[in-house]
Amino acid sequence: MTWSEMQPLLTQACSETLTMMIWSTLIAVAVGLPLGILLVLTDRGGLLQNIVANKVLGQIVNIGRSMPFIILMVALMSFTRWVTGTTIGTTAAIVPLAIGGIPFFARLVETAVREVDGGLVEAVQAMGGNTWTIVRKVLIPEALPSLIASTTTTIIALIGYSAMAGTVGGGGLGDLAVRYGYQRFETELMWIIVGILAVVISLIQFAGDFAARSLHGRGGRSGPAPKLRLLKATEPAAADISKVA
Repeated sequence: MTWSEMQPLLTQACSETLTMMIWSTLIAVAVGLPLGILLVLTDRGGLLQNIVANKVLGQIVNIGRSMPFIILMVALMSFTRWVTGTTIGTTAAIVPLAIGGIPFFARLVETAVREVDGGLVEAVQAMGGNTWTIVRKVLIPEALPSLIASTTTTIIALIGYSAMAGTVGGGGLGDLAVRYGYQRFETELMWIIVGILAVVISLIQFAGDFAARSLHGRGGRSGPAPKLRLLKATEPAAADISKVA
């Protein structure tokens, strides 16, 4: 196969992979972020302590994370058809990609939020801040560098998932690699696809690391913080109040 024959195939496949990655990441972040925060807030000692709700949410996340993506795609075929009207193609692949990414990102968010300095939470509580204020003014801003790194990790994982989606007609670079690189023995095309994926993932990782380091340099946490303790404070330290202010 000549380069002139490969180019339109690669262009279309890259466009499909990009579409799957963008939409599935947006959905995973939009749902996974509040889910991860809820896992912290409803935990024992949390601002919204509810052990039953926490266990239920935790089990849902654990089940989602434990299921191999290829099995998840098959299990969600009926739901995917109900949502998109089909089980084949880029649009259909976004559904299992997003659902697979939500629990993955939620656990990363939970870990990031738990690293926030509990003294800042206690300071805002002592000044009369409610739960929403604490989430908006303390938890998310303080955990932002870690959240950026978590988003980067999620994007890279979803690119890998999208390649697997291509093996069952999901489109994108994975589909191209299977149809031409494997079934038609176009080894050169296969290695070009591998190279494209390696370059894309490296660029995403670099951009994510740069953004996280920049946020650290602008006043983010400079080192490891104590585990988050969402308990009421009696008297906030002056240093903590100045940080929030």
